[in-house]
Parts: sequence; C-alpha cells; structure tokens
Amino acid sequence: MTSQNEHTETSGTRPRVEAYWVERKRYLEEIRGIPELRRRYINALAIYLIRRILWSFGFFPVFLGFWIPLVFARFNPVALVDNALPHLERFVDATAQVQATTLETLVLSWLSVGLLFAVFDLVLTPFKSPYEYEADVHMRAWEELQQQSRPENA
Repeated sequence: MTSQNEHTETSGTRPRVEAYWVERKRYLEEIRGIPELRRRYINALAIYLIRRILWSFGFFPVFLGFWIPLVFARFNPVALVDNALPHLERFVDATAQVQATTLETLVLSWLSVGLLFAVFDLVLTPFKSPYEYEADVHMRAWEELQQQSRPENA
C-alpha cells in the first residue's frame, strides 16, 4: 500500500516540478529584453569581476608578501627590516640585468599567486545574476499562486 502511495506522490509532484521550470524559463526569456535589467546585469558583472580581480591580485599577494616574512621574523618588524636590508642593498648594487630578472620573478610570482586565488575565488563565490534574482522573486510569487489555486487534499 505504501509503495502505491509513494508512486502517486512522485508522479503528482513531477508535473509541478516541470511546470515550475517551464515557467521559470519562460519568465527568464521574457525579462531578457528589458533594458534596465540588461544594464543592471552588465553593472553587476563588472563590479563582480573588479572585486574578484582586486581581491585576488591586490589583497592576497600583498598579504602573503608581508605576512609570511613577518611570521618568519616572529612578528618583530625590526628583525624583518634588519633581514630585508641586505637583500635590498644587493638589489640596488646589482647590474641592470640582475635587477630586471629579479623584478620579472617578483611579477611572475605576484601573477601566479593572484591567478591561483582568482580561480578559487571565482569558484567559491559564483556570480549571482540580476536575472536570476528577478526569476527567484517571480517564482516565489508563482508558487504562492499555485498553492492557493490548488485544492487542499487533507
């Protein structure tokens, strides 16, 4: 008896789920042509990408570049500067080719750390489209209407 009851429940919910996705797709196609939403989408995408790029290529490399040496210096800034000064003096006294190679290495390490964090950041914080937000709001209202129009089976 329970398996027949479960079968009718799943077959009854399937058309509702399909209707939900059909309505969501129809609504998304309908709102794609609205210029204000298109402008909000472009602005939201630009802000999202700028934030992710600044966070990944700005904050993390700088943070790691100062945090790791500070940890090795046991959080003593005087020891940190004392350890860094001989390296800076050697850099200044070096030939132009050695300086260029050092700067290229620093830029390459900066970009590799930034790219690593950018990939993880883009995966962990996906972009939420204004179209999806509008569709979520519409579908909540649609579900309310569907529940009100469906007769109660109690």
